[in-house]
Amino acid sequence: MKKKVVLVQDNKDILDIMDQVLEEEGFDVTASLTTEPIDNIDRIDPDLVIVDDHIKGRKKGSEVIKALKSDPDTEDVSAVLTSTSNNLPQQAEDCKADDYIEKPFDIDHMVEVVKKNA
Repeated sequence: MKKKVVLVQDNKDILDIMDQVLEEEGFDVTASLTTEPIDNIDRIDPDLVIVDDHIKGRKKGSEVIKALKSDPDTEDVSAVLTSTSNNLPQQAEDCKADDYIEKPFDIDHMVEVVKKNA
């Protein structure tokens, strides 16, 4: 059975690239430019969420992950934070993310992180 990944990014080009690569790697991807899929997390029931820290007009990705990790219903969902921030490892640790992907990212590294955490 395919592992399910919810992918939330602020940039359509990056979203499309990550979506395509993960689909080719055999993942069932729900890709979005908003946090809407996170609001439907019970229905989607993903193995992993990947959230960009800078989502237009919404709360930060780190806040989204912190909320998931502090809710008993979703605390077991693996979460990966992505960002161009120089402080990403600390941000990921602070929001209890399971891992992080620095941007610009290397495709092979991104796939490796997703496979390790999904």
